[in-house]
Amino acid sequence: MNLKLTILFLACLPVTIHSQDVTRYVQPLSGTASSTTTAAQKHSEAGSEKNANTIPAVGLPFGMTQWTPQTRATETKCIPPYFYKDSLINGFRGTHWISGSCMQDYGSVTIMPITGQLKTKDFATPFSHDKEISAPDYYKVELPTYDCITEMTATARCGMMQFTLQHDDSLYLLVIPNSDRGESVVHIDAAKGEVWGYNPAHRIYQGWGNKTGFSGYFFIQFGKIPVRTGAFQEENMMAIDSIHDQKNSGVFAGFKLKKGEQLRIRIGTSFSSVAEARKNLQAEIITWNFTSVQTNAKQAWQRALSQIQVQGDNEKNKRIFYTALYHAFQHPRLYSDVSGTYPSFAGGSPIRKLANGQYYDDFSMWDIYRAQLPLLQILQPERIDQLVSSLILKGEQGRWLPIFPCWNSYTAAMVGDHATAFIASSFTKGIRNYDVGAAYKLMRQNAFDIPNNEDYTNGKGRRALSSYLQYGYIPMEDSVPEAFHKKEQVSRTLEYAYDDYALSMVAKGLNKTADYTALHKRALNYRNVFDSRSGLVRGKYADGHWYEPFNADKREPYITEGTPRQYTFYVPQDVAGLASLMGGDKALENALDTLFAKNEYWHGNEPGHQIPFMYNFTTAPWKTQQVVRQILYEEYSDGPGGLSGNDDAGQMSAWYIFAAIGLYPVDPVSGEHIVCSPLFNKITLQLPGNKKLQIVCHKQTAGDSYIQQVKLNGTPYKKNFITYPNIMKGGVLDIYLQAKPGNWGSSLNAQPASMF
Repeated sequence: MNLKLTILFLACLPVTIHSQDVTRYVQPLSGTASSTTTAAQKHSEAGSEKNANTIPAVGLPFGMTQWTPQTRATETKCIPPYFYKDSLINGFRGTHWISGSCMQDYGSVTIMPITGQLKTKDFATPFSHDKEISAPDYYKVELPTYDCITEMTATARCGMMQFTLQHDDSLYLLVIPNSDRGESVVHIDAAKGEVWGYNPAHRIYQGWGNKTGFSGYFFIQFGKIPVRTGAFQEENMMAIDSIHDQKNSGVFAGFKLKKGEQLRIRIGTSFSSVAEARKNLQAEIITWNFTSVQTNAKQAWQRALSQIQVQGDNEKNKRIFYTALYHAFQHPRLYSDVSGTYPSFAGGSPIRKLANGQYYDDFSMWDIYRAQLPLLQILQPERIDQLVSSLILKGEQGRWLPIFPCWNSYTAAMVGDHATAFIASSFTKGIRNYDVGAAYKLMRQNAFDIPNNEDYTNGKGRRALSSYLQYGYIPMEDSVPEAFHKKEQVSRTLEYAYDDYALSMVAKGLNKTADYTALHKRALNYRNVFDSRSGLVRGKYADGHWYEPFNADKREPYITEGTPRQYTFYVPQDVAGLASLMGGDKALENALDTLFAKNEYWHGNEPGHQIPFMYNFTTAPWKTQQVVRQILYEEYSDGPGGLSGNDDAGQMSAWYIFAAIGLYPVDPVSGEHIVCSPLFNKITLQLPGNKKLQIVCHKQTAGDSYIQQVKLNGTPYKKNFITYPNIMKGGVLDIYLQAKPGNWGSSLNAQPASMF
């Protein structure tokens, strides 16, 4: 990437680059193997829930395309390109896999090196993890069967690969668009040493299988002119220069190389066209110097990761921390080209162009509004403006604000309406460099309007909104058939109540009194599914009787990916109100105690991520300090199996980041961050405007983990939370720790606010 473009892409980041190399702590292979953590073993269902589903991605923060070794040649749901346990590599992929998800890849392309005799089928080759080097900016592996070393590095939209032979031989590169449907197109120009093509993207969830209206486009340049070229379909090789609409097809280019000689290729990608992929390459990689491109990529990651500096003696904790930060900086994905072009949302007018800024997609919104996006609201508020602007563009182009926008399309995946929660949390924090009026109009439409049948089927609007508005909850009779996640009525009710609260805060800020009053009332709808006899939420019919049988600690059809006991605590907007329903804050404390004592806390499911911090709403915040520290040690580790379940676009990792620095946004809209005991001795957050927040731990002994007292800028601080404005002002937060539990932050006045 040239200097001008590097400055443009990284404009959202603070200008200070620290001398300490923090990229060395990142372990991109973390999360590529089945989880070994305690809660994952107990609560995860068989299959993808046991995997973090991350990949050893080489790229830039929030980049358009990542580059990864490929051990699975498919774009199938819940199958990431790389599994640590696999023993064969079958290529190196330009991927759009959503990090840590159980979704699917799309618009990808794979390059596979082969030496000796050309093979276009059964070419996968053994590799050893001992011969791998994996970093955010670089990947290297030896392929002993082919006696070839492959290396990769990247820019925001482009990649470079370098192949080195260990003896004189022929080197063939297979270029394979990974269309599971056999709909790809690829061309090769032997005289120019160029390949280009595309792989059409298809929708998932709502409209599953339909074309999205765009493709993953690529443009490749070889550093040498090939001596042999052609196309193939499985084992059939043809002396032609293009192939299209054939499964397991692509083109090949052959070269004669000496021992130690290197072949480099440059790859531009785009979601708009081959022409834009070429332009992106011309702008971002103007050299054939692999080291130069890698150096720029490493500097970009160093700049991003250095936004949080941690100090302490535990090197393992640093590895986990900076790996988590790397994962939290993968998505949402850059979708616009260097020229500003991008594909219209939801398959509309094919190409649009921004006047300024960037367009983003792949918002795993049910997950990331909780902690990953709030982390960016602290570190990169300018990027948040562009993310919100991207959501507004989607809503205007598709006529409805999307619930879970991925593949640049409506999906209606998961439950809730958390694009609203995210935009509201940005608004309440004063991040408003976008069209606030347009955002409110779209959010209000989702909250109040029932889409027509065609729009609803296409994934627009809240699922089961008519039932929710009629009853104040979604009754068991409404099975929510037009959704990927069907039923789950109680979880939907709870999450809509939070979204209504979120929108009410925007309405209040815009002086829309009638909307505020209605939404504020609806924010209490969680009460309608709370069963006072059990003290837990429960499925309910339209006539008011409860679903039978009641199993507090089993997965039920009215709960999303969890149990009634786990989901009962999802009332982040009104924890005091929930405590009141239970019988007071002591009853809330007892309910939390029961959850943890029964080992029913499942860290792998996002709606429970706020639970460990809810003791700060009782007279025993020391229990938050205790359980959070336990989770940090039990549910995270270094190594391939060190993440608890799906990382979900960085949410699982963002939880670790917040907890490790001693803060957590239980209610992101309020801007209040729960204070707990940090994992490190000193943390420095680099904030916009060259401000810094330093969090300093004072210990009497190394094992101290309970808060004795807190000072903010030298003044005793009695609250057990800190607000977003106070964080963004910078300063010094001194946290004094002791070996035994104390009563800091236990008074009613110290607790965060609730709705009333």
